[in-house]
Amino acid sequence: MKTLISASENKVEALFDKRFGRAAWFCIYDEISGAIEFVENENVNASNGAGSKAAETVIAHDVKKVISGDFGPKAKELLEKFEIQMVIIQDDSLTIERIITKLRK
Repeated sequence: MKTLISASENKVEALFDKRFGRAAWFCIYDEISGAIEFVENENVNASNGAGSKAAETVIAHDVKKVISGDFGPKAKELLEKFEIQMVIIQDDSLTIERIITKLRK
C-alpha cells in the first residue's frame, strides 16, 4: 500500500507540512517495497483548487492513505470518493523520516 505524506522538502530529513494542497512536496512511501519517492507539488502556488489538484496527484499515484494536517472540503470529498484514507497529524515538528518509521511499526 502506498502512503503520501505532505512534506516541506524532497528529503526524508524534511519537516512534515500540515498543508495538504499547499505543501511543496509529497513523499510517497510504499509500505510493501519500502520505496520512497518525492513528487513536487506543481500546484503549490495555484490561486485556487490546490487541494483538489493535490488529491488528483494522490489518485494518479495509486495512493491509498494520505497523511497531512488539513484537507479542504473539495479535496476531502474527492479523496473520500476514491476511498483514500486521510490521517491528520497536527505536529509539524515531525520529520518525514519519523513518520515513515512510525508506519513501519
